[in-house]
Amino acid sequence: MQKLPRLLHFLINLLLINLALFSLFRLAFWFYFKTPADPIPIDMLLHSFYLGFKYDLRLALLMILPLFLLGGLRILSPFESRLMRNFWFGYLALAFFIILQFYYLNFGYYAYLQQPMNATVLRFAYNLETSLQMVTESYPQVWIGLSMLFLLGVYIWLMHHLLQRALDYANPFFHGWRKAGVISLSTILLLFGIYGKFSWYPLRWSEAFSNAHSFAPAVTLNPVLYFFNTLKNKNVRFDENKTRESYALISNYLGVDKPDAKTLNYRRVITQPGSFAKKRPNIIMVFLESFASYKTGTFGNPLNPTPNFDTLAKQSLQYSRYYSPHTGTARSVFAAITGIPDVELNKTASRNPLVVDQHTIVNAFKGYRKFYFLGGSASWGNVRGVLQHNIKGLEVHEEGDYSAARIDVWGISDLDLFKEANQVLAQQSQPFFAIIQTSGNHRPYTIPEDNHGFKLEHRSKETLKKAGFISNGEYNSFRFMDYSLGFFMQQAHKAGYLNNTLFVFYGDHGITGYGGEHSPKFETSYILTGLHTPLIFYAPGLIKQPQMDNRPASEVDLLPTIAGLAAPGYVNTTLGRDLRDPRFANQRYAFTITHHNISEIGLVGENFYFRMNEDGSNKLLADTRSATPEKNVLDAHPKVAAHMEALTHGIHETAKYMLYHNPHQ
Repeated sequence: MQKLPRLLHFLINLLLINLALFSLFRLAFWFYFKTPADPIPIDMLLHSFYLGFKYDLRLALLMILPLFLLGGLRILSPFESRLMRNFWFGYLALAFFIILQFYYLNFGYYAYLQQPMNATVLRFAYNLETSLQMVTESYPQVWIGLSMLFLLGVYIWLMHHLLQRALDYANPFFHGWRKAGVISLSTILLLFGIYGKFSWYPLRWSEAFSNAHSFAPAVTLNPVLYFFNTLKNKNVRFDENKTRESYALISNYLGVDKPDAKTLNYRRVITQPGSFAKKRPNIIMVFLESFASYKTGTFGNPLNPTPNFDTLAKQSLQYSRYYSPHTGTARSVFAAITGIPDVELNKTASRNPLVVDQHTIVNAFKGYRKFYFLGGSASWGNVRGVLQHNIKGLEVHEEGDYSAARIDVWGISDLDLFKEANQVLAQQSQPFFAIIQTSGNHRPYTIPEDNHGFKLEHRSKETLKKAGFISNGEYNSFRFMDYSLGFFMQQAHKAGYLNNTLFVFYGDHGITGYGGEHSPKFETSYILTGLHTPLIFYAPGLIKQPQMDNRPASEVDLLPTIAGLAAPGYVNTTLGRDLRDPRFANQRYAFTITHHNISEIGLVGENFYFRMNEDGSNKLLADTRSATPEKNVLDAHPKVAAHMEALTHGIHETAKYMLYHNPHQ
């Protein structure tokens, strides 16, 4: 290290000291708060410390980044003038002191609330006098203050020692390619350390929640980085009073076992085993990317782009009026897995660290191996946290795990994804619950060279437009997704698990825009083409009679319906309902939301579509059976409008509340 420029020499030593201190803080946190009765398994603990070290490395590098970028300039160098030396010394001491306060606050916050400190800690500033009194009465302020001063003093002494060592040796002379090489290499290493991993996506907060143990994320997270990760989400949006006002209506709508407006109880315990539960069938949920209903042959598309899906649909339990609550794949994954529409305004719920802890009915399938397959990375949209933290024992298969090559930004092709998933599932000797998420039907609409004989088709622009397609690229990408689905079913049949498997095929969302001449007019008028997708339950060894259900269905209903078919029993705590439950036969609705600064919320009923802004303005009631659905019939059907408005408002407020009150069990 003596041959390095003295600035790098100083920064590397300082980096090592910071990493050592941050690691000691992490070790102390784990040791102090660990629960002997519920220890973190050793492999999970080691993983937590490994990830935690990478977070600490990012913080340590960000701390020295200004000096790294500017300290090489002669005028700003700490080795050229006492003034700049004092300036940088003061900056580093202040930065460490601020970081130290975050660590201490995190200890106190966790001791108080049993969760890692996040940006909502700022709410205590609104009642500063009370908060300070609580702190002074609860914690040994003198000893805390003395220990902080001691650590700061030790840190300053170490910095002074390192700086003096750097000043005392001759700075090696670098020029030409050697100088460029040192600068380039050190810059690359620094940026890579901040990025955090060899992956398309950088190290993200959701990695800390990849372990299902409740204490593991707290050990893993870096308190400084996590605070700033949550800063944009600090304003919790639910209003408990508004939620309580709608409780009677919503608890009745959901069929809550023991309604209690005081505690806002939404728990339903279903003890009746599912229709196929005794056979312990495998479950495979397949998210079909942008699988708009109007683009399929099942819903009358004249170009016949989905022959494989159409064949399956004719043999299935099919829901013709199934809607995702919103567009966006990350939102769809969250809604399907949790049973709560993603009503988050700031990006998506999967990206909000404050709502990562969610109950999911997937865990009702005890004794099942759990899998999640996607062609890219589970760090996309931070969905890893929602999935791995809440689904016990979930095995994620993602980019880097496959033999197939990545073909574009979305990872491997859908055909290769199904192929890779089948290779894993075919080897299972116990029941499994698998989630497969396709992504190929997406720009840039890549068709792989190794496509098992898929043939491109070319249509005129006019023909495509009438059928609801925007280009030949999109049309063939949609066809290729269906082709890949057909290939998967052939592989499942050959592997021998077809007849004891319940396949659930549905779109993560549709495509907003003109739905073609064959689609319902009201869907194009109100942009519901972006929400309406097919939904089929296909199980040739279990479902003997194909059925068609023409009543509204929502994505939040997926898991309760799957559990009602195949689980031995389950606990439901959110807004989803079993679509086959006769209690709800006459009150079937699908909630919709379009995210703006003021969200537009709505409700699809059997004969009407209600929509309004979340503040209650711009109310609309459309008759979905009418030849002129764009006409507002609010005044003509006041009772229908009043009921749908109350239910729309109630679902929206309840969903906002549930995001923060649905812990995994």
